Amino acid sequence: MLQATVKLCCGIAHDHLRRLPTGEGGEQNFSYFSAFMLAPKARCAEPGGDISTCQFSSTDLSYIQQGERALQRALSILQHPPSWQAEPVLDAGAAVSSAVLPGLGRVFRVEAVLAAPLGWLHRQLFEELEQMPRWNPTLSRVEVLQRPGEDTLVTHEVTSASPVGRRDFVSVRHRRRTQAAVYLVGTATRLERLPAQEGCIRAETRLSCIALQPLAGDPGCTRVTWLLSVDLKGWIPSAVTDRVLPRCQADFIGHLRRHLSATAREALSLAQ
Repeated sequence: MLQATVKLCCGIAHDHLRRLPTGEGGEQNFSYFSAFMLAPKARCAEPGGDISTCQFSSTDLSYIQQGERALQRALSILQHPPSWQAEPVLDAGAAVSSAVLPGLGRVFRVEAVLAAPLGWLHRQLFEELEQMPRWNPTLSRVEVLQRPGEDTLVTHEVTSASPVGRRDFVSVRHRRRTQAAVYLVGTATRLERLPAQEGCIRAETRLSCIALQPLAGDPGCTRVTWLLSVDLKGWIPSAVTDRVLPRCQADFIGHLRRHLSATAREALSLAQ
């Protein structure tokens, strides 16, 4: 029903990443590299230059800072996980849970393992972001409006038609790469030259974060942890949203898996 309301805010980097250390009980230790991740990366013409003066305009810098703030918020959740409650999603390949957090409302978490290396995911979900509607039927259009930095995008996504109408999103997408994992965060932003589209309700992503880790012992597989909090706006009761969003997350993982299978078949036929 509301599948057309969920989008993936993500971007993934390189193929050869080491496994994130685990803590007691096998939980991922996200704090291992948080200090490195939260340090903004300045690429200046002169050594030691100021990121705000040597490369980025004030507008670009504000988008990058928005992405960094979303990253810090997501890391706080990952490092200090709340009491997650399992959601009844009928998908054996994706485990979905949720928790109510201050300032975000209900946050949904989906966990899955995809039979794809990080490099493939990077191409599909960041470098070829605008091609996503070809394999994700819940989206009709994805457009990169601005590229404030190497790891930051401003995007506009429009959902496909559905019985509850269409939504569009204007978002900052920000990625961060480490030797242990890759993170993509997203959050709503404003763009004066892009008002709400005719026939659409402007929805907002409060927070989206996808943590990608190579599966231990199998670099051809990737462990995905996706946090998502969305305000759909309009007159949709929160009880309905809370039932449908976890289903939408699981469905997205299904679309991604099918795209992976189709890509593999295409590559095999070309090789023959």
